[in-house]
Amino acid sequence: MTSFEEAETEETVTCLHLTFYHPCQDEKRMFRCLNFCKREQVRADEMAKFGRDSSVCRYNLMDTRVSRIQFSLQFYRKLHTLEYCFEIKNLSKKTKLTVNQTELGYLNKIDLPWKCIICFGDYQILAEIQEGESVDYFETHLRLAEAPILQERCLPCLPSLQPIPENGISPSFFLSQGKNPTEIDENEL
Repeated sequence: MTSFEEAETEETVTCLHLTFYHPCQDEKRMFRCLNFCKREQVRADEMAKFGRDSSVCRYNLMDTRVSRIQFSLQFYRKLHTLEYCFEIKNLSKKTKLTVNQTELGYLNKIDLPWKCIICFGDYQILAEIQEGESVDYFETHLRLAEAPILQERCLPCLPSLQPIPENGISPSFFLSQGKNPTEIDENEL
């Protein structure tokens, strides 16, 4: 047998991609202690904690408005399945955490969806899970967003979201003409 044939089968590793954003990130540099653009291995039995206390948290956010321990992520396998997941728990007594608009109070926890947005204070984190097979560890891959992850959206900015009447003329056409739309009978057309 060759060394190639004797080599252990490589298993894929679950990777948690996290993209961070804060409106003051350039001035306050609260993400300066995070290791961006490089994958980092985390043992499967460790809890990945985020906060400002570097003696407890693996991922440090350098901001006095962040709790000592803000939240944790726990890797686990669902019962009676081969599916691996993450659980997110809010560990801040002062700040609520939202996951895709589900609000978590202190010590509340939920399964992390495969793709979601985590928010607390002015922080926005896009979390995306890439499936893997390894039971010994998972990886984190941190990135920094240059623009807000959540954009305030208004309907006039997104005309494609406005319903178009059957006559095919958008209501915004009338508004741009300075006239209000008037209701007419189909037979008058």
